Amino acid sequence: MASGSKKAVLAAMAANLGIAIAKFGGAFYTGSSAMLSEGVHSVVDTGNQALLLVGMKRAQRPADRKHPFGYSSEIYFWAFVVAGLLFTAGGVAAIYEGIQKLIHPHPVENPLVNYVILGGAILLEAGSFRVAYQEFKKVTGDAHWWTAVREAKDPVLYTVLFEDTAALVGLVVALLGLMAAHLLELPALDAVASIAIGVVLILASLLLARETMGLIIGEA
Repeated sequence: MASGSKKAVLAAMAANLGIAIAKFGGAFYTGSSAMLSEGVHSVVDTGNQALLLVGMKRAQRPADRKHPFGYSSEIYFWAFVVAGLLFTAGGVAAIYEGIQKLIHPHPVENPLVNYVILGGAILLEAGSFRVAYQEFKKVTGDAHWWTAVREAKDPVLYTVLFEDTAALVGLVVALLGLMAAHLLELPALDAVASIAIGVVLILASLLLARETMGLIIGEA
């Protein structure tokens, strides 16, 4: 795989690991459901990037007697695994957490802590997104982004790009939900934000799975 793909994965992995630690700290300190969902999301993203690195390494193995055409297609399998994890460990967990908080709501304490953490996370995630987008554009040129995704044969770059996009959307939703819950004194809005984050992650995972499946079954 291209060095640009590895650069994008490493940038996203570093950003998500730092963000996950900060989010969990904020969630346990303030009791925010949306922040906890975002923490799980960042852990899942960090694990996904680690899996992509494993897939990139294994895909570089030379051809042998059992695999005369090499192992380059193995990266498609790992990208599909990432899509599945984003759905289950990310999306479903966020929706479950949100539903639990709707059933048993409690006010968010010290929301200023979460505001600071979410603001910093948005900056870090935007930096990761910028790296992934720049590397993606180097490969795709002036093609429309969706056309480029549909025609791409290296799933690593668009997987990281999808994850970073979902992460940015999730952070904004978490911030808006937290602000609404705080200002309107309606804790349920924090739970609603958690459910919305889960929906975003599930949609991103379905798009990833759809595109990766085409590569697995031998798309031209």
